[in-house]
Amino acid sequence: MKAFIASVAFALVVAGGAALILDQQQQTAATAFATSSTRVGDPGHNLIGGR
Repeated sequence: MKAFIASVAFALVVAGGAALILDQQQQTAATAFATSSTRVGDPGHNLIGGR
């Protein structure tokens, strides 16, 4: 029973650490895929037929 509780606690610590790391690394799609050959700097306003 101790091993099960320890493994659940360890899994929670690992999941919390992963959430913190991924939260720092996450970018919006406009930022992640912006290059010199793409125009994603104004999301929603550069669509065909958009105003």
